[in-house]
Amino acid sequence: MGIEHALLPEQGLVSPGDLIIGADSHTCTYGALGAFASGVGSTDLAYAFITGRIWLRVPPSIKFVYKGKLKRWAGGKDIILYTIGKIGVNGAHYAAMEFSGEVIEKIGIDGRFTICNMAIEAGAKSGIIAPDRLTKRYLSGVPQKRGKKRKIYQSDKKAGYKKRFEFAAGDIDLQVAFPSLPSNTRPINKVGRVSIDQVVIGSCTNGRISDLRVAAKILAGKKVKSTVRTIIIPATQKIYLEALKEGLIEVFLKSGAVVSTPSCGPCLGGHLGVLAQGEKALSTTNRNFVGRMGDLRSKVFLSGPAVAAASALAGRITGPDDL
Repeated sequence: MGIEHALLPEQGLVSPGDLIIGADSHTCTYGALGAFASGVGSTDLAYAFITGRIWLRVPPSIKFVYKGKLKRWAGGKDIILYTIGKIGVNGAHYAAMEFSGEVIEKIGIDGRFTICNMAIEAGAKSGIIAPDRLTKRYLSGVPQKRGKKRKIYQSDKKAGYKKRFEFAAGDIDLQVAFPSLPSNTRPINKVGRVSIDQVVIGSCTNGRISDLRVAAKILAGKKVKSTVRTIIIPATQKIYLEALKEGLIEVFLKSGAVVSTPSCGPCLGGHLGVLAQGEKALSTTNRNFVGRMGDLRSKVFLSGPAVAAASALAGRITGPDDL
């Protein structure tokens, strides 16, 4: 039916105030709806199944405030890559990353999922965004668990934080993470000329309908470079059907891309896009570690859907405004 981190919220299984654990590090995605969510090991999860208990140490909180207005094409992926680039892969070690500010208030729920999804890439225990009107609107469109009451938590005005960061949205350009860490980020105008063999648009980070709409807007009426395998992976069957009804799938196919059934696919070197020796891929996934997508001598670059789609057309890493 789809990738768990997109599917569970879609099915109404995630609510504000929940405490959620999962045997995948990107379980922190659910913080976008105001839940405390964290990945645990398989043994910890088995113990929780058996006993109904889990040992957790309450993490300190780090507050991230984003002010201003995002640049054209920039989204949740650019916000979180920029942030990780500033604080490093251990910059929020075992902390709860609390994302706030006018930028977060205006960004859609899909973008919030993307931001919280990659909190773990900064070493965080969880990422969380306080529920607001956008959260309530999103939840009104998903199934309700019978008898379950949602608990809306907000930070106290006098809440104590381990650290506090403020970023101006005007400083956040389209981002690209170079191998082999999500923190190795560069703005699109400092990428240089990097040719690529493959583009992947999808995953639990950027396989939602808004991501596909951005990609389709850039690819419409154009052809991807013949030397670039371009793979589109909707995150769930519902998203796939929505993209089909909107005509997005037709846009992708006419552009020369291939569309997969919902799957993690090449994100963890599973299938459909596993890289060979020396190949380079630009992907909207969340990790670019050595060998992540296949051969140890392959390279993975990370970006949002706008840069990924534009790069598929150009055959090298570039932004949509540079086409």
